[in-house]
Amino acid sequence: MTNIGFIGLGIMGGPMASHLSNNGYNLSVFNRSKEKLEKWLIENSKAKVCWSLKDIAINSEIIILCVGNDQDVRKIIGEVLDWIVPGTIVIDHTTTSANLAKDMNQVLAEKESYFIDAPVSGGEAGAKHGTLSVMVGGDKEIYLSIEELLGSYSKFTKFMGPSGRGQLTKMVNQICIAGLIQSLAEGLHFSKKVGLETEDVIEVISKGAAQSWQMDNRWKSMIEDDYNHGFAVDLMRKDLGIVLEHAKTVDAKLEVTDLVNSFYENIQKIGGGRWDTSSLLKRLES
Repeated sequence: MTNIGFIGLGIMGGPMASHLSNNGYNLSVFNRSKEKLEKWLIENSKAKVCWSLKDIAINSEIIILCVGNDQDVRKIIGEVLDWIVPGTIVIDHTTTSANLAKDMNQVLAEKESYFIDAPVSGGEAGAKHGTLSVMVGGDKEIYLSIEELLGSYSKFTKFMGPSGRGQLTKMVNQICIAGLIQSLAEGLHFSKKVGLETEDVIEVISKGAAQSWQMDNRWKSMIEDDYNHGFAVDLMRKDLGIVLEHAKTVDAKLEVTDLVNSFYENIQKIGGGRWDTSSLLKRLES
C-alpha cells in the first residue's frame, strides 16, 4: 500500500485524512497545531504522527496538502524539497492562485517529482461525508494514478488540464457561489418582509429552477441566524481576492463577484470573519 503523508488537519483536511486512514492507506500526518493533531488522533489512532515536515517527506510517496494560502504552500514545499525522493507526487487541495500551482509544478519537476493542483468543493459537510468534488490540474497520467485515492473523500473528480487549471476551475466555482448566496439571502430577506412562511417558500421553489446546494443546505440555518459553522467569510474573501486579481490579468468583468466581495468585507468589519458565508443575510438584517 502506498505511503501517504497528509499536511493540514483543519476543517477540511481533518475529515479528508480520516477517510484515507479508514480506507487502509499507510497514512502519516503533520499539523502545526499540536492541539488539533492530538484531537484528530483520538478517532484516528491507525495513522502515524510525524513531528516535522522532514519526516513526512522521507516517509511518503504521495504528500497531500490542505493548508491556508499561497504562502503556506510555498513555505511547505520549500521545507520538504530537500527530502523528497524522485517520483514523489504532491497533491495540493488548498485553494490558491493558478500562478502558485504553475510555480510549484516547475519546482517539483526540477526534483523529478510531480505537483497536482486539486482544489475541492463541497464544504465541511462534503469533507466529512466524503462527497467532495475535486478539480485537477497537472500531468494527466499522474492524475489517473491517484484517481482512486481521491475517491476516498470525493464523489466526483475531473482532470481539467495542465498545471493551474484546477485552480482556475475553483475560481469559477467561487464566482458562482458568491452570487448564489447573495441571491438566496435577498430572497429570504424579501420573503420575511412580505410575510410569507419561509419554510413553505423554500419547499416549493427548491423543486424548481431556483434550487441550489446553498438553498438546500443553508436556508434553515440562515433564518435561524446561525452562522457558527461551515466555510468562513475570511476564507471566502481570500478566495475571491484570488479570483478578482486573476480577472484583471485576463480582462474578465466580474461585477457581481466584486460587489459580493465588498459585502463580505462589511461582515468582517462587524466581527463576522469566522461566520459561514451564508451570513450575507445577517448584513441585510442588521
